[in-house]
Amino acid sequence: MTYTLSPEELRSVEKLPAEQRYQYLISQVAKYGQVWSLYSPSGWAVVSSEGDECFPIWPHPDFAALWATGDWSDCTPKSIDLKTWTSRWLPGMEEDGTLLAVFPSSDEEGVVISPAEMAAELRDAG
Repeated sequence: MTYTLSPEELRSVEKLPAEQRYQYLISQVAKYGQVWSLYSPSGWAVVSSEGDECFPIWPHPDFAALWATGDWSDCTPKSIDLKTWTSRWLPGMEEDGTLLAVFPSSDEEGVVISPAEMAAELRDAG
């Protein structure tokens, strides 16, 4: 279920420091049961951070859409429900060694964590 995000909230949350955006994502994902990323005809978007493959995630499609520019202009926000995220995606990414780029903003990197750390945070938030 997607919640309504006002333009003011979009701007103010996007400007928060990375750690505060991370905490916002955890609370919103726990509350609304969805994680958002970017998807194109060739698959899910992946970024590199210090040589590691990272899967970028956001708490709302409007935040993800801000990244759908340049090389990612063919991407659109796509949701992953929380049950699937915690039961299939996080264990699979942990096995593959893929990290998470949590809520990167348009002008700053997000928090980079392991899928296991994300799973623990979501369990604690639930």
